[in-house]
Amino acid sequence: MVLAYLTLIPFLGAVLTKLSTRLGRYSSAWVAILSATLALCLLWAPAQQVWQGSSVVQQVALWVPAMDVNLAFRLDGLSLLFTLMILLIGLIVVIYARYYLSPRDSMGRFYAYLLLFMGSMLGVVLSENIIQLLMFWELTSLSSFLLISYWQQREEASRGARMALTITGGGGLAMLGGFLLLGNMAGSYELSDILLAGDTIRSHAHYPYMLVLILLGVFTKSAQFPFHFWLPNAMAAPTPVSAYLHSATMVKAGIFLLARLFPALSGTQEWTLIVSSVGIITFIMGSYFALSKHDMKALLAYSTISHLGLIVALFGIGSPLAVVAGIFHIINHATFKASLFMMAGIVDHETGTRDMRQLRGLRRYMPHSAVLMVIAAAAMAGIPGLNGFISKEMFLAEVVQHGHASSHPWLLPVIVTAGAIFSAAYSLRIAHNVFFGAEPKDLPKSPHEPSRGMQVPVEILVIACIVIGLFPQLAQPLVTLVADSTLQHAAPEFHLAIWHGLTPELLMSAVALLGGIIVYTKREIFFSLQTHLDGKLDAKMIYNGLMRRLFALSSVITMNADNLSQKRMLWILFVTSIALGAYGFFSGGSPLAGDRPMLPVDPMSAMVAIIMMVAAVSTVIMHQQRFTSLVLVSAVGLGVALTFVKFSAPDLALTQLAVEFITAVLLLLALFFLPQTTPDEQDRLRQGRDVAIALVAGIGIAALSYAVLTRDYTSIADYFIANSISGGGGANVVNVLLVDFRGFDTMGEITVLALAGLGIYAMLDQLKLLSPKQDAEGRPWNPDTHPLVLATFSRILLPLALLVAVFILLRGHNQPGGGFIAGLITSAALIVQYLANGVEWTRSKLPANTHPLIGYGLLVAASTGIASWYFGYPFLTSTFNHLHLPVLGEFELASAMAFDIGVFLVVVGTSLLILINLGMIHQVSYLPRIHKPASGKDAKTSRSQRGSNTLPIPSDTIKQKKGMPWKH
Repeated sequence: MVLAYLTLIPFLGAVLTKLSTRLGRYSSAWVAILSATLALCLLWAPAQQVWQGSSVVQQVALWVPAMDVNLAFRLDGLSLLFTLMILLIGLIVVIYARYYLSPRDSMGRFYAYLLLFMGSMLGVVLSENIIQLLMFWELTSLSSFLLISYWQQREEASRGARMALTITGGGGLAMLGGFLLLGNMAGSYELSDILLAGDTIRSHAHYPYMLVLILLGVFTKSAQFPFHFWLPNAMAAPTPVSAYLHSATMVKAGIFLLARLFPALSGTQEWTLIVSSVGIITFIMGSYFALSKHDMKALLAYSTISHLGLIVALFGIGSPLAVVAGIFHIINHATFKASLFMMAGIVDHETGTRDMRQLRGLRRYMPHSAVLMVIAAAAMAGIPGLNGFISKEMFLAEVVQHGHASSHPWLLPVIVTAGAIFSAAYSLRIAHNVFFGAEPKDLPKSPHEPSRGMQVPVEILVIACIVIGLFPQLAQPLVTLVADSTLQHAAPEFHLAIWHGLTPELLMSAVALLGGIIVYTKREIFFSLQTHLDGKLDAKMIYNGLMRRLFALSSVITMNADNLSQKRMLWILFVTSIALGAYGFFSGGSPLAGDRPMLPVDPMSAMVAIIMMVAAVSTVIMHQQRFTSLVLVSAVGLGVALTFVKFSAPDLALTQLAVEFITAVLLLLALFFLPQTTPDEQDRLRQGRDVAIALVAGIGIAALSYAVLTRDYTSIADYFIANSISGGGGANVVNVLLVDFRGFDTMGEITVLALAGLGIYAMLDQLKLLSPKQDAEGRPWNPDTHPLVLATFSRILLPLALLVAVFILLRGHNQPGGGFIAGLITSAALIVQYLANGVEWTRSKLPANTHPLIGYGLLVAASTGIASWYFGYPFLTSTFNHLHLPVLGEFELASAMAFDIGVFLVVVGTSLLILINLGMIHQVSYLPRIHKPASGKDAKTSRSQRGSNTLPIPSDTIKQKKGMPWKH
C-alpha cells in the first residue's frame, strides 16, 4: 500500500494547496514542497528493496476481476528512476516557481495543477496494470492542459493547450486499442505477465496492429515526428511548467512506456524500422529547427524534440548497450534541459523578453547566470567533462555499430553527425547569443541577477551535470539497476568513463563540435532559408487545416441534423430506428411469434391498459393544453405503477408513485414560465407524415415486445434470488441488486442525477423571467394565497412523513424500500410544504442551498466503495453481520446501509435544489398583448415562435438599460 499512498499524496496536496491560500500567498508553495518531500520519504523503504535487486508489486484491490483489471502498483529499477526524476525535479521546480510567479498569478491554482500532474505521472510510472496506467496517462494529458493554459487570458496559451490535448488525447485513444490487443495476446493486463510473454506477443498475427497503436500513443506524448509540432506551441505555459513537463516528465512518459514494454515488443523488424526511423528523423529535424528559432523557449522546445528523438532511436536500435545509452541520456537530458528552461525563465523574468534578436551581452549584468547557462548549454552540446558528452558518445557508438549491419555503413553515421552539428550550433547560440556580444539595447526591463530562490534550483542541476560528467562512475550503479529492469535480464558489461580512446564516435563528436561552431557563425544563411520555408514545411499549418475541415464537416452534419427543430431531430431518430428495426425483423427469417403461451387477460388489467392507452392518445390530441396534457401523462404513470403492483414489484411501484408526484409538481412550476397553449399545426402534409411515422414506430415496438414475450429466455434473476441473502445479506432482491451486485451502476446513476440537478441550478441561477399579470384571456393572476387548513395539516403531517421515509430507508434491505424511495418520499413531504405554505415561508425554515447535501451524499456513497478497496475487495463490495442486542434481539448491520444513505441524500438534495430554484426565479410583471391562435398565412409566423419561453412581449411595454438587471 506504500506505493498507492505515494501516488495519492500529490492529489491530496493539490486539494490542500487551493485551500491553504487563505493562510497567505506562499502557503500553497509550502504545501507543494511538503507533498513532494513526504512522497520522497515514503519512497525510501521500497526503494531499498529495489536496490537489493527485487521488484516491489503491491496489489491494492480487485477492480474488475472478470477482466483481470486490478488496482496494483509496481516499483522496479525503471520506475524508480522515473519516480525520482518526477519527485526531485518536481521539488526543484516547486521552489523555483515560488520566486518566478508574479503577484498577479494565483499560486494556489498553479500548485494545485502542478501536484495534480505530479500525481498523474507517478501513477503512470508506478502502475502494474496497463489499463490503470492508461487512466493515469489520460490524467497527465488533462492536467498538462490545465498547466499549459494557466495564463488563461493569453490566446496562445489556450490554443497551445488545446493542441496538446488534441494530439496527446488522440494518441491515448489509439493506445487504448493497442493495450486491449496487448492484454488479449498476453492473456493478462498485468505487466508482470506481459513482460514474460514477449515471444507469444511477437508471434501473434495482430502484433503489427498492436505495435502501431501503442507507438502512436508513445510518439504523440513524446512529440515525435510527425506529431512534434504541439510541443513548441505549449511554450506559452509559465517557464516552471516547461521546465517540468518538457524535460523530465510529460514528454518522457512516452519514453518510459517505450522502455517499459521493450522486453515484450522489441526484437522485430517492425519495431526496429518504425522506432529507429522515427527517432532519427525527429533527432535531425528537431536540431535543425531549433537553430532557427529566436525565442529561447522555442529553441529549447525543438532541442527537447531532438533529444527525445535520440533516445527513441536508441531504443529502436534495440541492442542492450543502446538501451543502456538511452537510459543514461534520459538522466542527463532531464538535468541539463530543466536547468536551461529555468535559465530561460530567469532571462525573461529579469529582462522582460526571450527574443534572442534583442538579447545580447547579459554577462555584464548577470555574470553568475551566464556561468550557469554556459555550463548547461555545454552539457546539451556534448562538451567533454559534462554529462551530455558521455551519453552522446554512447549514442554515436551505437549508431556506428548499427550502421555496420546495413548495406551503406557510412550513411547513418553521416546523418547523425549532421544532426549533432546543429545540436552544437543551437547550444552555442543560446549561450553566446544571450550572454556575450555587444551591449543590450531597448530591453523592456533593466537586467540584473535574479533572487537566490531562482538561482539555487539551477545551481543544483548544473552541479549534477558537472559531477556526472567528471565522475560518471557514480551513476553506473543506478544505470545498471535501471537497465536490468528494462531488459528483464542482466545488462551487458559497460563502463561509464570520460575517455575510451580514439574511436569513430570521438571523431564524429569532434566533427560535430567544430561543425557546430561553423554553422553558428553562418547562422544567418539558415535563418533566411527557414524564412523561405516557413509556411511550406509547417506541420502546424497542416494540423490547423485538418482541424478547419473537421469543424466545417461537423458544422454541415450538425446543421442538417440539428437546426434547432425538435421535430427534425425526432424525425431523424425515429426514421433511423424504424429502418434498423425493420432490417432486424425482415433479415432474421424467424417467425414473429414464439412458442411461449400468453397469460390470460383479466378485466381489471384490461381496464387499466385501456385507460393508459386513452390517456396517452389524449395527451397527443390535447397537447396544446399544457396543464391537461400533464394530468393525462400522470394518469399513464399511475397505470404503470399499478402494473408494477400486479406483477409483484412493490419497490418499483413505490418509486413510480413518488416520481410521478415530484415530477408533476416540478413540471407544474415549469409550466408557469411556458406559454399556456401551443400554436395549431396547419400543415396537413406534415401532420400526415408525423402520424405515419408514429404509427409505424408504435407497431414496430409492439411487434418487438410481442416477439420477446412469446419466447422463452434464460433470466439472470435466478442468480440474484439465490445469492441475495448469502451474498448481500438482504431479502429484498431489488435493493441488494442496486446497492451490492450492481452498486457501481447505482453510483453512476446518482452521480448523473446530481449533475442534472446542478445543471438545472446553473441554468436557473439569477435567471429573471417575464411574468404576465394576466393570462391570455385577460384574467388576472391570483396572489400567492395558501389555504389555512392545508397549511396547518401539512405542517402536522411533515414529521409523520419523515418518519415513514426513515422507516422505508431502514427496512429497504429486507423489505420494499431503500434509499432512493425514502429520498423521494422525503422530497415529496418537503414539496408539500412549498405547495401548502409558499416558497417564502418554507425557505425560511429550510436552507436554500442544498449543494452540500448532494456533495455529502456522493461522498458517503463513494466512501463505502473506497472502504471495500481498503480491505482488498472490489469497489462497492458490501459486507454484513448480525448483532444481538439486549432489547431488540437479532439485528442485521450492513455496509450497504451507508451507501443507501448516500443515495437518500443525493435524491433529497437534487429534488429540493430544482424545486427551490424553480420557485425562486425572479419575475418581472408586464401586461401581455393578447394574440389569437395563428391560422392560414400566419401559421408560418406562429411556428417560428414555438419554443419561446415567454409570451410575446410588446416592444413598448418593456424598457431596460443595457447591463442593468430587471427590478420588481
